[in-house]
This record gives sequence, structure tokens and C-alpha cells, in this order.
Amino acid sequence: MNQTKLKVNKKTKYLPIIGLEIHVELKTKSKMFCGCSADYFGHEPNSQCCPICLGLPGALPFPNKKAIRDCLVIGLALDCQVVETSQFDRKNYFYPDLAKGFQISQYANPFCLNGKLGEIRIRRVHMEEDTGKLLHAQEGTLIDFNRSGVPLVEIVTEPDLHTASEAKIFLQKLQQIIRYLGVSDADMEKGSMRLEPNISLIKTNTTNKYQLPSYKVEVKNINSFKFVEKAINFEIERQQALLEKGEVIHQETRRFDADKGLTLPQRSKEEAKDYRYFPEPDIPPIKWTKEEINNLKNKIPELPETKLKRFIKEYGLSEYDATILTVSLAVADYFEESIKYLVSSIESKEITPKIIANWLINKKVDIDKNSPEDLVEMIAQKSQQATISDEELEKATLKVLLDNPKAVSDYKAGKEQALMFLVGQVLKMVKGQASGEEIKTLIKEELIK
Repeated sequence: MNQTKLKVNKKTKYLPIIGLEIHVELKTKSKMFCGCSADYFGHEPNSQCCPICLGLPGALPFPNKKAIRDCLVIGLALDCQVVETSQFDRKNYFYPDLAKGFQISQYANPFCLNGKLGEIRIRRVHMEEDTGKLLHAQEGTLIDFNRSGVPLVEIVTEPDLHTASEAKIFLQKLQQIIRYLGVSDADMEKGSMRLEPNISLIKTNTTNKYQLPSYKVEVKNINSFKFVEKAINFEIERQQALLEKGEVIHQETRRFDADKGLTLPQRSKEEAKDYRYFPEPDIPPIKWTKEEINNLKNKIPELPETKLKRFIKEYGLSEYDATILTVSLAVADYFEESIKYLVSSIESKEITPKIIANWLINKKVDIDKNSPEDLVEMIAQKSQQATISDEELEKATLKVLLDNPKAVSDYKAGKEQALMFLVGQVLKMVKGQASGEEIKTLIKEELIK
């Protein structure tokens, strides 16, 4: 039970209780329990299968060591405790995309327990195999088993979230951490990160303690942050309407229809006892020493929150600039490589980290086409040609925005001509020593800070 103070919306009689289940496919060369390629996306259906993938008689699984270690790395990055003796379990259920009639997963002793990300508690981080994929066509439903057996990490939160926007922010932070770790692309368009919120409502009261509801509704396999936010908001409204009519909400699994913006029922939601979990007889328990756990912990790279704070302190960046530069590890690394080149370049001593940050943020430098050295050279050339620095241009822009509040208000209200007026005022102040496009970009960036 979450004992933190709740911010209850007094306009409604109900408090949303939201937990999240997130499935992340790992970026390994081979599948979880066999030697087939795990790179299934875009390949001919059923071209990357073997007797183990298809659960044929006599086929025995052998665990992917790298996948297990990557699962532990995710758990450690989320401040989890590693369970020193873990096991795989059989999760028994029938579905066409599950050829064996069971999924090798973890239940009793998962790899990682009791972590947190910010204020949200992580219940468990465990390892399992992915299922096949159903393809719906005119002639019927087809099955592609290429995905079957791909290493899949499931991250389960406690029901500590209470709004759709809070869930969205949490998921974005989680995706960022996973990408920093390099264990998965977490690409939702390709299905390598899939989101499943569990939503229920309870009546609000004057205390901060509450009993969890007797039901939960799970929305399966959502593939975007925008859709997960919409699905949660729709479910909150749907469930509230039912409760206000005095109806009982049953535990069930639903899907989100992105075109219609609503959730639709799929089936009644199973409980753990329905899956008849028992230890996987073909895979022995897995034991970890404290030394092995510490070695893995020491290999975890600098994570986004730590990098953000360091950029602010070490390079004198604003929180806004540091946040943008650390969203992507590729951009963060490019920025630091540019700083390294800057330090070794005699001709570029007038260029500061703030100037490099401005170029990356405001001028949208293509880091795939320009090396860090190219960027520093471009900035150096511009500095020689112009008599106004980026800092001076930013100061002039800020002064124009402060001196013209009505034009700022008009632009925010959708009047595009107000933006052109502001650009003209900045050009006049800097005596034409900057381009209109550059000023326009800078004004837009300043107005969203």
C-alpha cells in the first residue's frame, strides 16, 4: 500500500489507482532459450524458428547468459535487490501464438525485486520469453513464430501512480534509462517496448490511507506514450461512469483502439493461480555471488539523472539546456566529444560549452552528418565572421520579449505576424548581425522554457 500523501482531485469522488507492466525486448544476437537469431523484425515469417521455438517434443531450452545479465543490469539501474537464487517457471495457458502451451517466465523467485524510479516503487524485474505474433488477414489469422523465444524483460510497478500524465512521464524516463544501458532499443514502433497499464478506482476520503480496489482492468500491448495516456484517461472516465450508476466493475483485459480513442474488452483477466505456475524442470536454479552482482553494478554507465546534474555543474548549463542534451545518449556523448575537441583546439578558445549547447539545441545540427570536430570548426568560422556572440544575441532576444509583452501574448494566441514583428525588433537591435531564421528559432525556444 502506498503510504505517501495523495493529491486528491476534490472535484471527483474517485481516486485512480494505476500500476504499470512494461515489456522490453533485449538486444541480443540469439533468442532466450535457443540459438535462433533474435533479430526478427522485417524478416520473412517463420524463417527464424527451430524445434525449441516451436515447442516440439524432445526440444530442451538452454538459457541465454547475456540476456539474464542484461535483465539484472536493468534491475540494478532501477535500484532493485538481486535475488541470489532465482528460477524459471512455466506459465501455463493456451493461446495460438504460444506453440508449447506454456511460456517460460519467472514467478516465485524473479531475478530482481523491490526497486524504485523516482517516487514510484518497482515490484519486480523478471525474465521471460516473448510469444509469436498474430497477423490478421482476410483469409484468417496467421501466426509468425519468428518473435517466439526472443528475450523479454518484464518490469512491474506498484500501483503508485494516480494520473495518466504521471504514468507517461514515468514511462519516458524508463525508456531513457533502458536506452542509456544499451540493452534494448526500446522502440515502440517495432514492438520492442510494450506498455500495459492496470487501472482501477476507489472512493476518495479524508485520510491518506486506502485499501486497494478488489479489481483491476489491464489494457494490453500499447505502443506509444500518447496512446497510453489516452487509454488511461478513457478508462478513468469509463469506470467512473459505471461506478456512479452503481454497477460492479469486473476484472478484465482490454485493448486500446487508437482510431476510436477507446478501450474494448478482450477477456476476463486471469489471476496467478489460473496459470498453474510451477518450476521449469529443464532449467536448474540460477545462483549469484555478491561479487558477481557487484561486478555488474560497477559496469552500469552514468544514468540520465546523474548526467543531467553533472552537465549543469560541470559545464554551467541551464537545467533546460542540460535536459535537452541528455534526453539522448548519442547527443550527450556528441556534446562531450565536442568539448574534448574544444579543449585541444588552439583556435577555438573563445567558444564555451554554452555556445556548443546553443548550436546543438537551436540550430538543429545533424550529428550523423557532422563530427564533433566539424561542429567546433563551424562555430569558430562563424565567430570570426560575426561581431555578435550567441550570448549577446540571446540577451537581445530576451530584452525584446520582455519589452513587447503584447506581441508575445499575440503569438502565443496563434498570431504568426506577431512572431515576425519580434524577429524584426531583434534584427534592429543587433543591427542585422544574425539571420532571421536563427532569431525565429531562438524566440520559439525561449517562449517554451
